[in-house]
Amino acid sequence: FGSAIEALKQGKKVARQGWNGKGMFLYYVPENSYPALTDIAKEAFPEGLVPYGAYIAMKTAQGNVVPWLASQTDVLAEDWCTVE
Repeated sequence: FGSAIEALKQGKKVARQGWNGKGMFLYYVPENSYPALTDIAKEAFPEGLVPYGAYIAMKTAQGNVVPWLASQTDVLAEDWCTVE
């Protein structure tokens, strides 16, 4: 798993060979900010930008992107690979 994290930080896509979904992979999103779009965000961040920390994102088999957290199984897995 450590080598998968290093690959992510180098800008590579990674996946587990055992994942069943077609086209699924992870990628690293560095910290940044985005424009406040909701009323709550505009109220909380009156300067207009919402800062966020770095995270790992997953492109799902359904074609959308979600934040991803590793399970214990993922952390201990030995089938991580980079995706071209």
